[in-house]
Order: sequence, then structure tokens, then C-alpha cells
Amino acid sequence: MKIIILGAGQVGGTLAENLVGENNDITVVDTNGERLRTLQDKFDLRVVQGHGSHPRVLREAGADDADMLVAVTSSDETNMVCLPGSLLTFQHP
Repeated sequence: MKIIILGAGQVGGTLAENLVGENNDITVVDTNGERLRTLQDKFDLRVVQGHGSHPRVLREAGADDADMLVAVTSSDETNMVCLPGSLLTFQHP
């Protein structure tokens, strides 16, 4: 599955680690470049630095053809805004 994880903190990092281990195609999005580099150095995954609530960042992360989007940032506002917004922007038939 192609999965985008918004948030590279403890929850997002642990989720990425587990999902990569199950042979999924994982992309992690976060504003913290250091956290992203750490994850990329440890695991076979893709990273995108930016705000997960921005359509341009989601598009760069591959939201056009993603199977799943998981929002686990430290901001409840971002988590609540990005999911409905991504459904409207990246609806699949």
C-alpha cells in the first residue's frame, strides 16, 4: 500500500517503522527536517518537508494516488484540517 504519514514525531515515526516493515510504500511529511532525516537514515521510506495541510505538499508526497493518509502531527488543528481537505482535493473515483 502507498501510505502518507503526516507527522514525524514519536507516533508518526513508530507508525512508519511498523508499516515499512510490512513492505508498504511510506512517505512521511513534517516541517522538521532533522526528524525527517533521522527517519530516512533508519528506514527505507520517502520524506517531504512541509506543512501537511498544504495541497502542494500533499501532492509532492503523492496524495494523488495514495491508498491511505494518516495525520499524527502534534497539532490537532492540522490533523483535523488536512484530512477533509485532502479528501476534497484528491478524491479518487
